[in-house]
Amino acid sequence: MIHAYDESYVHDAMCILGEAFEYAQNTCDIALSDFYAMLFVSHVGKQFEKGNPKYVAGRTGAELVLELLSECGLVHHEKKREVFYDYAEAYWCGWILAYYQWYSGMTFKQLSYYITVTDLINLYSSLHEASVHKFTDVMEKRISRQPHRSKLQKYRLLQGYTQKELAEQTGVALRMIQQYEQGAKDIKKASAITVYALANRLHCSMEDLLE
Repeated sequence: MIHAYDESYVHDAMCILGEAFEYAQNTCDIALSDFYAMLFVSHVGKQFEKGNPKYVAGRTGAELVLELLSECGLVHHEKKREVFYDYAEAYWCGWILAYYQWYSGMTFKQLSYYITVTDLINLYSSLHEASVHKFTDVMEKRISRQPHRSKLQKYRLLQGYTQKELAEQTGVALRMIQQYEQGAKDIKKASAITVYALANRLHCSMEDLLE
């Protein structure tokens, strides 16, 4: 498996995102589900998931939150981080999410397809003292239980497009998209320009779409 970035940054990244989740909920009164959604559509989140050292090692979780809020047009004055043990699950959610994002190489948006913040909170009591490998096993089982979908369909759904919308955005015929998703046509035999158009609109690599 290809990880998202160099392993030397993982520990710092986990601590930063853990603190960010805790700071967002505890100090800024932002629901974790809302913060997660902001994370995976933002420039900040994209830099973090690529392992940009400025984001995964060069700042605190509070600084990450404040930059994210600023990017989203929300003004928040910096406040002293308040730590309450009742919010330990918020820290763990960010901490373990950072680990699995690095481990899997998925984007945060892709991960949100398989696990929500509510799911993470529900797993806290049974997994927060377990090794990260236990969480990895849980995630692999969750992913394997998902209904079989072609890679094209998975990426399309992650971006929120209907088949018709994707056809209109890419210029690829609707019937062709349907056939690729159903397996009636092999996307590996599609022209490079077709796969490129789809990958470009779905914000993934061309290789990501090949079965």
